[in-house]
Amino acid sequence: MYSVAEVGGVNTRAMAERQIRRIGLIGVGKHGGRYARHIREEPDLDLTAIARRDPDQAAAAEAAFGARVFTDYRELIAGGGVDAIVVVVPPTLHVEIVTAAAHAGLPVLLEKPAVPSLAAGAALVAVLREYPIPVMVAQTLRFNAVVRALRAACADLGPLHSLTFTQRFEPSPLGWLDDPARSGGGIVLHTGVHAFDLARLLSGLPVDAVTCQMQAVQTRHTEDNFVATLQLGGGAALATVSCARTAGARNGHIELSGERGTVVGDHVLNRAYKVVGTAVEPLALGDPLPTIPAVLRAFVGALRTGTPVPITLGDGFRAVAIADACYAAARTGQVTAVTTVAEDTLRDSL
Repeated sequence: MYSVAEVGGVNTRAMAERQIRRIGLIGVGKHGGRYARHIREEPDLDLTAIARRDPDQAAAAEAAFGARVFTDYRELIAGGGVDAIVVVVPPTLHVEIVTAAAHAGLPVLLEKPAVPSLAAGAALVAVLREYPIPVMVAQTLRFNAVVRALRAACADLGPLHSLTFTQRFEPSPLGWLDDPARSGGGIVLHTGVHAFDLARLLSGLPVDAVTCQMQAVQTRHTEDNFVATLQLGGGAALATVSCARTAGARNGHIELSGERGTVVGDHVLNRAYKVVGTAVEPLALGDPLPTIPAVLRAFVGALRTGTPVPITLGDGFRAVAIADACYAAARTGQVTAVTTVAEDTLRDSL
């Protein structure tokens, strides 16, 4: 057994400064292609190696990005000549890839969700106890300009008691998302973890229990529509999370209410404002910027300075714990506690 509360000890312990320039990218699909482009645009980073399983797609990636290409990620880790790796693959592959990286001593930037379930994460924790490496979970929405503005404005609201997160977008063309053996789950796991992470981050409170209902509208084997309620801080606050991959439009609504006002924003439409009484004050945002470059810089900056990564594996596991509870609540129709695994000595073992 391991403690969700202590998984972050793998990452929060300061490690030696590292010379980081050569990046290996595992996974160059729709989202991984974005990482590839942004890595190449960073003046102090080199996209040195890419892993893509399909030989034809690997050849296309080599032509597009000019990096050495491997069809087996294990060969990239062993002989790619990289300083760190970025992993952008279905979460069911995360444990085996991070395990290989840990044995090679390579830091990892891991796309969310960190793992498909807490049960799957147990094997990873066991590996990282013996082979500790920095692992940062790319909860990219933390770096969104609207989210940052709302977080800063929360300081004026007093304790938050009511939080709302809504995200809508079109059905995904990615077939693997509807294959539980590859995806590990549907929109609860792949999109809900953004809101679950932000609920904790913005309120400063742990999520204790959830209720959840979900549907499969366009999908057949996983859910693409859900609504969940979250109890935070022993009842100090309540949050609602509603996400659907069934819409003909996109939005990312966030509303945070405290005793002295409310802040409202949309991280997709890039707008935010503060409401006190009925007075509305726009929040300064600037031009919308992609979040991946900010994530990359935060990861590399922590490695170069030997400081803890800003989003730990423990953070990623806590978001997955809430997703686990949502799946259980949807099956039973009952209020379900968010799992806290028995205390362990992970932090002391590092």
